[in-house]
Amino acid sequence: MTITIDWHDTAALSKEIQAVRERKYRGTNVGLVYGGVSAEDRLYLSRSPVEQMSVTALSESLDTIGTAFRVLDPCEPGFVSELLGVDIVLSNLHGPFGEDGRLQGLLDWLRRPYCGNGVAASAIATDKILCKRYMKGLGVPTPPWQVWTGGSAVTCGGLPMMVKPTMGGSSVGMSLVRTTEELTAALEEATRTDPSPVLVEHYISGTPVTVGLLELPGGVLAFPPLATEVQQADFYDADTKLDADGRGGVSVTLADLPPSVLRTLTRHARTLWEGLGCQGGARVDFMVTADGEVFALEVNTTPGMSRDSNFAAGASMCGLTHEDVVRAMLHQALARPTYDVPLPVPSIGAVPAQLDATV
Repeated sequence: MTITIDWHDTAALSKEIQAVRERKYRGTNVGLVYGGVSAEDRLYLSRSPVEQMSVTALSESLDTIGTAFRVLDPCEPGFVSELLGVDIVLSNLHGPFGEDGRLQGLLDWLRRPYCGNGVAASAIATDKILCKRYMKGLGVPTPPWQVWTGGSAVTCGGLPMMVKPTMGGSSVGMSLVRTTEELTAALEEATRTDPSPVLVEHYISGTPVTVGLLELPGGVLAFPPLATEVQQADFYDADTKLDADGRGGVSVTLADLPPSVLRTLTRHARTLWEGLGCQGGARVDFMVTADGEVFALEVNTTPGMSRDSNFAAGASMCGLTHEDVVRAMLHQALARPTYDVPLPVPSIGAVPAQLDATV
């Protein structure tokens, strides 16, 4: 059973924050992994202002902490070899090859301590269809859905519905379908984003709420549930999340919900954390209906870490600075249990440039 820390418990939280800040990482060399591997990350690189990017905020916090670091681009030759030259890997890659367990498996094989979730939790959460099945198995309510493979009829609870690519995040390739005429284009868009089977989900109207979780030295802290209100779009789509024009099309505030609903949100978030075997940090997205029903939508095992991100906002409400969150991540990487069986240490040597660039 995971030890949980209540964000209302100011004494316990103050003790945890002090413990995080006492740890020093001077002399530690961090590899900050970021690059345009997935469609999601390529979108951010091409359209998001530099000051709004997670890699910028993480670089600033590592610099403030006094930790040596370098940004490692997985699209550049030599990436795998460079991983062997750092003490801790901190990745903010999203989607396939970065957030889905494949990078995590590589780091396990290379014996490199890394921040965040391991192979299993990353793979399950990133696959929206597989994650929905886990939600159902764990008893966490989630909207009705079906898997569309191209030859089946779409009958998912009627209109409106959400059409989602299986992999990826930031709502890339996602569509809100209100009429049958919109369905074909939505399915084609999802398939272009990811050729895997498409998730078709019954649309639940209500308030989008997100709950962040962060592993601290003494346990896991669930941030207060945050409500996201979108002003200029039908749903929290990719353009709204990017906010490249700086209009601030979405507001993030403490969720104004009955205490019983807030407790339910936190309980479901903790259930998913434990059930998926999460580590380091995660963010669970929900929809809360007008009558207080709670439905889990997704689990994000690599939350965005820009200073204005939902994850950073939730941490701030608990008294944690961006630097504190990074310190907690570094601590978790070093505290991660090592293998309990003898395994040969891989010798990379000179990795063929073609293979290295492909990885």
